[in-house]
Amino acid sequence: MKINYPKVHTDKNQFVFISFYINNKRYRLYNGKRIGSRTNPNDFPIDERVSIGKLLAAEVYAHINGRGVLKAYKSESLICGKLTDRAFLQKALEVKCKGDYSDSYKKILKGIHKAVSEVMSGPNLTSKHLSICLEKYTCSMSYNTVRRHLNVLINEAVKQGMSHNPMEGIKARKAKAVLHKPFGDVPSILEEIKGFNHKLYLCCLITYGCLLRPHREVRELSWGDFSEDLSSINLSGHRNKSGKNRIVPVPKYVRDVLANGDSGHNIFSGKVTPLNSDYFKTLWSRFKKTSTLLEDGQTLYSFRHSGAIDIFKRTGSITKLQKAMGHSSINVSLTYLRGLEIGELKEEDMPSL
Repeated sequence: MKINYPKVHTDKNQFVFISFYINNKRYRLYNGKRIGSRTNPNDFPIDERVSIGKLLAAEVYAHINGRGVLKAYKSESLICGKLTDRAFLQKALEVKCKGDYSDSYKKILKGIHKAVSEVMSGPNLTSKHLSICLEKYTCSMSYNTVRRHLNVLINEAVKQGMSHNPMEGIKARKAKAVLHKPFGDVPSILEEIKGFNHKLYLCCLITYGCLLRPHREVRELSWGDFSEDLSSINLSGHRNKSGKNRIVPVPKYVRDVLANGDSGHNIFSGKVTPLNSDYFKTLWSRFKKTSTLLEDGQTLYSFRHSGAIDIFKRTGSITKLQKAMGHSSINVSLTYLRGLEIGELKEEDMPSL
């Protein structure tokens, strides 16, 4: 067999491995199990792993040149005739990928499975491996999201027969409430956005004027969701977060920029399919870099919060605000009034109809 001398590498999680080619086929080893060696660089402190990796590289090179062979990765899937954690994790992923889930959800699970597999230095999965995967997320929201998806895979692995649950003891982080700071001068910020991108401008205008959520409810709007005269939007329960059918009035300043199209076409893409789920998120990130008016804490959702505050200031009715926002609970609507800087706002303090 023809082998080039193995090179030592360190992955993003500080685990050391060696890579080499045998007859043009690439191999990557994190330890010496496949040549019958107990050398494992990742059993050592981080600052010693590279030097042990060089020792592993020499052992592997000598083994192959001495006509030795690489053992199959049986230990990665079976130990004493039983499936390993790595195998159960793979099985769990396969079960989930066969389920009735969206392609994007399956893609997320595959990415998380890959990240865990890369961290595992052997066939067994421990809480330490999962902690390493999670520690790179400094944002509590991202940390908790990944943790939740990890839980899905681990629970399925346990259901398939894995003997322990390494997620036990790994708790969710307490996420800070996100306050989407309202705009002081909505017309000015809308005018600035209008000069940047018309689609983003229309999205912000509808978010503010119709109080719809931008990333799904607004993005997925088709002309068929509007009445013939464009005076209202009709959203079925499966199209909005509350799960209830909503009929939303469309203010004249929004109607003035709408140009009715084919009922089956999305108002932004002009096609049957809407723009991708990250479209407005990406546009907003680009706009932030050019804006001279945006303040810290102001987001795309700030238009919805600003609209909520405007309704309450004009009507003084928390019930009307709840209906306009499509909230299932008045308590949720109250959170949108934090921008009014009312210290102790309670439901009983609010005017009733």
